[in-house]
Amino acid sequence: MKKIPALIAAFSLCYFPLTASPDAVPNGFVSLFNGKDLSDWVIPEGDNGHWKVIDGVIDYDAQSEAKGDRNLWTAKEYGDFELRIDWRIKKTTGFYDVPYVLPDGSYVKDEEGKKITHPMPNADSGIYLRGESKYQLNIWCWPIGSGEVYGIRNNEKNPPEVRAGVTPKRKADHPIGEWNSFVITMKGDRLTVELNGHVVIENALLPDVPEKGKIALQHHGGKKKDGTWSPASSLVQFRNVFIKELN
Repeated sequence: MKKIPALIAAFSLCYFPLTASPDAVPNGFVSLFNGKDLSDWVIPEGDNGHWKVIDGVIDYDAQSEAKGDRNLWTAKEYGDFELRIDWRIKKTTGFYDVPYVLPDGSYVKDEEGKKITHPMPNADSGIYLRGESKYQLNIWCWPIGSGEVYGIRNNEKNPPEVRAGVTPKRKADHPIGEWNSFVITMKGDRLTVELNGHVVIENALLPDVPEKGKIALQHHGGKKKDGTWSPASSLVQFRNVFIKELN
């Protein structure tokens, strides 16, 4: 009978996960999230608690009530850096007409020149670099995979080699609900992105990117006027946010 409490405790640990503990800070990095509050971030004015900390992770429900910018920005600006951050999409929010993207960054089109799309379960968020949405790493469910720079790839005025450079080499996302890990390196106007151990963007040119700027976790989508979800809403979480500034 004395062994029963120990067995119950073991059973509880297996089936009722404890609050997430942040990983140890890697050598040379500083933590941008302490697992308790958002003290290193600027919460949008009027957000009303939608960017919050739950069980040791940054949680967002895509329903910020801020009147202006609804993204969560770092308090500090960064130039060259290596950023390590874990993220996960909690769930999809409906079907979105997703286009097919070719390795060169262009879209698959029909005989009339229209994008060919297919309705797919989707959610959408991202990480802004150097203070501008134009330089955003997408987090979503598209077949192209997360990590692309949409504002550069989607601009047909950019040279083909630039658009191809910011198009992921492969889809390296884990299934919806599971955690993913980015390693993002910015050096000058060049970007390299590793997702779950795979280099998906390598030394890509970001035209006209500022020398310095804040980093943001993106608000996207939310509930429509009828109370239903936009099929591209950012029901996301983040954890283990570490940054190292590079000389």
